[in-house]
Amino acid sequence: LVFILEMIYMAYPLVENCLYELCYVNGKIYSTIDSDISWVFNPTDSVTYYETVRILNGKLLFVEDHLARLNASVKGEEAFDVNTEYICKEAVAFLDAIKEKSIDITNANLRIVLTKDNLIIHICEANIPSEEQKNSGIVTRILNWERVAPNIKVFRGDYKQKVAETFSMDTSFGTPYEVLLTNNSGKLYEGSKSNLFVIVGDTVYSETDDKILIGITRKRVLEALNNSGLMLEYKTFTLDEIKQNNAAVFVSSTPFDILPVYSIDDIVIDSASNINLQKISKAYDEAVSDYMNK
Repeated sequence: LVFILEMIYMAYPLVENCLYELCYVNGKIYSTIDSDISWVFNPTDSVTYYETVRILNGKLLFVEDHLARLNASVKGEEAFDVNTEYICKEAVAFLDAIKEKSIDITNANLRIVLTKDNLIIHICEANIPSEEQKNSGIVTRILNWERVAPNIKVFRGDYKQKVAETFSMDTSFGTPYEVLLTNNSGKLYEGSKSNLFVIVGDTVYSETDDKILIGITRKRVLEALNNSGLMLEYKTFTLDEIKQNNAAVFVSSTPFDILPVYSIDDIVIDSASNINLQKISKAYDEAVSDYMNK
């Protein structure tokens, strides 16, 4: 069964998984138990745009890219004015307020939520991978779901519900860390919260830009593979084709950078030992370090 995402925005709360009981709402910082902002935790029919920015060593990583994508999402749907400079200033101020309370946010995620009438900022849960997952790879499971208008990043309740159901289904190797999406042809094209790459020889394959959410980390991964002397081609594979080509698979996302895939459903892929993936990871880490130093 293939689930096709329609352009229907099911009612969904503006805020989920808020940490530290603090939340910025339209210019003020509130306690999450303040009745004045109880409405942000209730489902809304408003089209809701969001960006999740990684906090690394207390700083916002690649925040300019995230805000540019937020602006592009709005322009693709409702086309109201987005003041990215103001949002950035408010996000940094909120981060400073969190730090003043001696809360450890060395490595966390900051979520920016935007509607036509509201700006909300909060710290959200970050599913940080373990060292074993970074070194050996992650367990994944497939969900047949073809996205519509994937470059517009909004909350979609039906999609989130189906992804959550898939995360709850263990494979032979345990609970999936990520869910990989297939299109109508059974081709793997991206992750539920990540971009997907396949390596065959010295070539790295990815879905075309119009079929996926253009990830902020993905942009840096493409630079890293170019700096590593590898070729990029736009092509997708079924799970059987990945096995036949003895391919390596990895995913990239803001919360976890680059992760090798150890298994897909009940099939071992074991990508971590791939030399070209190691080159890409090293070049990406250098780009992050350069950004943080600047």
